[in-house]
Amino acid sequence: MSVVLNETHDPTLQSWVASANAPDTDFPVQNLAFGVFRRAGAPEGFRVGVAIGDQILDLGAALRSGVFVHQPAPALKAAQACDSHTLNALMALGSSHWSALRLALSRLLRTGAAEQAVLQACLQPQDQAVYAVPAQIGDYTDFYTSIHHATNVGKLFRPDNPLLPNYQWVPIGYHGRSSSIGVSGQAFHRPLGQTLPPGASSPVFGPSKRLDYELELGVFIGNGNPLGEPIALDAAEDHVFGLCLFNDWSARDLQGWEYQPLGPFLSKNFASTVSPWVVTLEALAPYRRAWVRPADHPQPLPYLDSTTLRREGALDIELEVLLQTAVMRAQGQPAQRISRSNFHHAYWSVSQMVAHHTVNGCNLQPGDLLGSGTQSGPNPEEAGALIELTVGGKQPLTLANGETRTFLEDHDTVVFRAHCAKEGAARIGFGEVSGTVLPARASVGA
Repeated sequence: MSVVLNETHDPTLQSWVASANAPDTDFPVQNLAFGVFRRAGAPEGFRVGVAIGDQILDLGAALRSGVFVHQPAPALKAAQACDSHTLNALMALGSSHWSALRLALSRLLRTGAAEQAVLQACLQPQDQAVYAVPAQIGDYTDFYTSIHHATNVGKLFRPDNPLLPNYQWVPIGYHGRSSSIGVSGQAFHRPLGQTLPPGASSPVFGPSKRLDYELELGVFIGNGNPLGEPIALDAAEDHVFGLCLFNDWSARDLQGWEYQPLGPFLSKNFASTVSPWVVTLEALAPYRRAWVRPADHPQPLPYLDSTTLRREGALDIELEVLLQTAVMRAQGQPAQRISRSNFHHAYWSVSQMVAHHTVNGCNLQPGDLLGSGTQSGPNPEEAGALIELTVGGKQPLTLANGETRTFLEDHDTVVFRAHCAKEGAARIGFGEVSGTVLPARASVGA
């Protein structure tokens, strides 16, 4: 883990894809996010692409056009790995191959590239594409890296002791369910399960009444580690392919009844949603910042601490949550922003998540996904979930059209967006991830 800026980060670079030069684009030539797509309505398989402006460069088509033949061997091998329906083969190659491909793509897509005429035929408009989950996810682990979220939620259940004593020592996580992870646009039915109503002595069965979103980033693992061989902290990010937006939907009432003693189960595994595009860590290099642990807090154990971490282990990524109700949709109103936060508030870093996950010998594999946990900031308006924004449902959120929400209602659509921006660097965006709540299915046995 060490920030290395190179020619691909030059903020003055322009692309021959005109839309990539717009000041508000998420996908300039300095980004080059990876995803999996196919043309909408076409009888064809999914394939790997790179976002450039409002277009997608089909990497399989680019490979067959011959533009990579004279590229260095690592770039050619990486391009060949992209002739696939998932990113797993590319992820498995490791950071030197990812970087070589990124450099080659940067040069191929810049203004003045001799290959423009050939590659023009390999472009597909993003608004005419459908997407798949970018990788085959073998395992999924969700962390709990925001101390602000942990404290705010803890206050609702344990007012006198909101933060459990291990939180400041251990990157807390649980193993989730990868089979129900879908891509942006996912629509899912309100989950059914057991809940314990206030004051009741026995549970009832039915649809969740306290359905929530969780504003997270997803961390896609690249090349893994052999079973029994931990990944050291300062090597951890060499094993991270990139980041995406991630909504880990949560049924708070199911969660409250089931989570002790072993943690979340049915309250979490009914649906989770990732954005189509994965932004590489190399693209985010200009947005590194110091990782800080308050002096009056316990400092990390040695395997979770280093000079490099302290210097550049945090990432300055602006996050936002938007909500569109059925009424808003019917009236042609866009989604309304209801909160903003930033990933630099995270109490535990990406490298610490990876190092801790493997310190006991656990082996990670290409395509594994780590969730960051809900990303909340120190202020109330920076809450990353409705349970915080509405103080457990006690203070309803009032929308601009007069509607209120304590938790999500049927046909609500939640949208997350993220970007990095600062003077002297190109704006790097993540696109968006959206998902919609459908009414619950008929109860079992009804």
